Amino acid sequence: MMKRSNYILLSILAIGLMASCAEKKKSKIIIAPKPVAQVTNKPTQEMSGYEQSRDVEWLGNHYKVVVKREADHELPIIQLDKTNKYYDNKITIRILRSDGTEFFNHTFTKAAFEGNLDKKTKSTGALLGIVFDKAEGNNLSFAASVGSPDITSDEYLPLVLKISRMGAVSISNDQVLDTESTSSASSTSKEESEDDEEGV
Repeated sequence: MMKRSNYILLSILAIGLMASCAEKKKSKIIIAPKPVAQVTNKPTQEMSGYEQSRDVEWLGNHYKVVVKREADHELPIIQLDKTNKYYDNKITIRILRSDGTEFFNHTFTKAAFEGNLDKKTKSTGALLGIVFDKAEGNNLSFAASVGSPDITSDEYLPLVLKISRMGAVSISNDQVLDTESTSSASSTSKEESEDDEEGV
């Protein structure tokens, strides 16, 4: 009887030891949670503003051309990717006569150029710049650009904006790429003649 009791006791101890070892083995198994990609919400960025002033001789008279760029927080946000978004810009052109009176004053946004833009530039492009180029006949010619507001990008569409002696505005794609003018327009952040009636 004693032998049988000892046998049962040893059996219980053996089972307990096996269970203990099994638990120890199980405890060594570590299940790591699947890593979750963190998306950082960056604040909306904006390009720096600028103001340029040029003295121009046009149609025998002296004018001052002032161009000012600034971010417009009221325009739709430009979403470049999941983490990068920018405010679009507005650019005001003022043309002053020699006596200080205003001949022209208009604020342009990307919407003014949409008829000349491809689908991608319409959705992810900003109005990058407008710079005075030259006085040509009855028009003042400006180089304009719409493209990526990311300063590291060189994606932009060159455009030509003309203001006639009557104050009419015409916009066209720049067929002959003027490297100096369009580069200035993109980085400063990168034609029809009217009749002879006096308008200026």
